[in-house]
Amino acid sequence: MVTTPAEFYERHRELLDRAIQATGARDYWSAFPESPSKSVYGEDAALAGERAFQALLGHPFPIEVPGATTTVSTERSPYGTELNLSYPKGEPAALISAARAGIKAWRDAGPHGRAGVAAEILTRLNARIFEIAHAVQHTTGQAFVMAFQAGGAHAQDRGLEAVAVTLAETTRIPARSTWSKPQRSGEPPVLERTSTVVGRGVGLVIGCTTFPTWNSYPGLFASLVAGNPVIVKPHPGAVLPLAITVQVAQEVLREAGLDPHLVGLAVEERGDGIAAELATRPEVRVVDFTGSSEFGSWLEANARQAVVYAEKAGLNTVVLDSTADYRGLLRNLAFSLSLYSGQMCTTPQNLLVPTGGIGTDEGHKSPGQFAADLGAALDKLLGDPKRAAGTLGAIVNDGVLARLTEAGTLPGVLHPSATIADEQFPAAVIRTPLVARLDAEDEKVYTREWFGPVSFVITTADTAHSLRLFTTTVRQHGALTASVHSTSEEVLAAAREAALDAGVHLVENFTGGVFVNQTAAFGDLHGTPANPAATASLTDAAFVTGRFVTLESRREVTR
Repeated sequence: MVTTPAEFYERHRELLDRAIQATGARDYWSAFPESPSKSVYGEDAALAGERAFQALLGHPFPIEVPGATTTVSTERSPYGTELNLSYPKGEPAALISAARAGIKAWRDAGPHGRAGVAAEILTRLNARIFEIAHAVQHTTGQAFVMAFQAGGAHAQDRGLEAVAVTLAETTRIPARSTWSKPQRSGEPPVLERTSTVVGRGVGLVIGCTTFPTWNSYPGLFASLVAGNPVIVKPHPGAVLPLAITVQVAQEVLREAGLDPHLVGLAVEERGDGIAAELATRPEVRVVDFTGSSEFGSWLEANARQAVVYAEKAGLNTVVLDSTADYRGLLRNLAFSLSLYSGQMCTTPQNLLVPTGGIGTDEGHKSPGQFAADLGAALDKLLGDPKRAAGTLGAIVNDGVLARLTEAGTLPGVLHPSATIADEQFPAAVIRTPLVARLDAEDEKVYTREWFGPVSFVITTADTAHSLRLFTTTVRQHGALTASVHSTSEEVLAAAREAALDAGVHLVENFTGGVFVNQTAAFGDLHGTPANPAATASLTDAAFVTGRFVTLESRREVTR
């Protein structure tokens, strides 16, 4: 039995209206609970989700991929679990042709119908949240609770946020209107106008290995609601979470009487370069990418036929001047450096401390004392191996380990990285953060991104110098986050000005249970095209308006 897109919209109208309201209010709201509690998701949900995940292992993944003649198996669990998953591999031309076949019916569904289908996809993904959480955990190295939250509920919230913003923007111009121009004499001319939202073309979502769902869902759902078919190209190391996503999307599209290949899966062997090939095809008109600055910049330069929404990398910076809660500052910063072993695009890297030290409620602290106290805070946070494993997760790939090893050879290491054992997953590689001391002159070191658990305490001449250094480095190299700690309103005001000049979001005096490297859908913007680290913000109007055009048809009414 077919459930039409319009019927899906009516089913989810209240949810979509509430989501649109939340994007305007900017207060806390979440559609999908972040707690993996039995009282929230039901007594049997956790076990059923784990069993569903286990049932996938060792088998070809059940999904339709047009033109597939071979399979790929590229994933390795950072926890040592044998995955042995394979996926059908289609050729770019076949994937694009299949994606384009259903465009007319998808366009005819209209913004509300497309939003209804998207909302149905998201609610079904939420119904499989435990299965998806295990898939995220065993491809990215995130600890389970983080995988459930960031890879499940928070990703689904980000997807719904993109649906809401896109629906609002695509319905801003009325679908039907009448135009009449008053005349001095005679009957005024009357025109009836029809406005239709038309997608730009095929969308391409290029996933990353660390946050395959959280970073992919905004672009995927924004493009869909804007009227575009979407090809999802996962990172070879994290295919399963996005394969499940495409599988669910195809299931809903089929039930809506639409072509299921409006959402397709493009997998590759490592090094095949299918992302570059797809991104430069003339039919591909929207590209969403999360990953390295090198490939992101390549896409911006070479995918010239497309609108490119890229989240790359940068130098996330903390300016330290003074604090009224030194212990809170240390706890907050230690957790921010430790969460998922620093394998987040938002993790602080450069901590700027004046050579004269910082004022605190516990007295004056020199740069050396601050660095030592930060190391002690890290040791306290991560002292219990079980708690440490739940915070750090596992190292996702050899590149992170290589940078961590290289950082260990620096002369100013104050807090070396240590190995943590995980009783549940003995094969997991788990490492604590490394902290090194640098001077402002060591710019060749700290102006490079050290993705992973590596941070630097950098001595500057004074707070004014710290702010200048912050502004310069972020302008040149980009950043996703910035922080300032000060008890002075003058310094805080100067930091806000510096952040505006640098083009980066700022947090001030975070010492409690909110952290700089976490952003909430509907409330917080993530990323900004105001500096080189990204070309868009999740999720503002600019993130969606480049994905569609509105075309008019005008008819003169004769009287």
